[in-house]
Amino acid sequence: QVQLVESGGGLVQAGGSLRLSCAVSGRTFSNYAMHWFRQAPGKEREFVGAISRVDGRTNYADSVKGRFTISRDNAKSTVYLQMNSLKPEDTAVYYCAARATSAYDTNYYLGQYDYWGQGTQVTVSS
Repeated sequence: QVQLVESGGGLVQAGGSLRLSCAVSGRTFSNYAMHWFRQAPGKEREFVGAISRVDGRTNYADSVKGRFTISRDNAKSTVYLQMNSLKPEDTAVYYCAARATSAYDTNYYLGQYDYWGQGTQVTVSS
């Protein structure tokens, strides 16, 4: 059974930082590119960014570029989302997702994810 478990969400003031973690169990972590998504109330789920399987290359949505950083530790089967300079519009439930793909792929693929986490709430107050 594959499990993705996010943690690290919470309430932070605008301009602050949070680091989310997503721990993966049940499969070989390095076989998967890892993606982060978010969903705000009343809005569709939105791609935040992704990190490749093997060399750490990343891809980010324009809305978070320069503020968010994704990293992974294959030895710990964990992916991280470091969020800096947070804004109220970053408020959402954040999800991690795993996608079996080629070694260097960080592209977003609609509806083509193998596993999802349960989400963690991030609230940014103004």
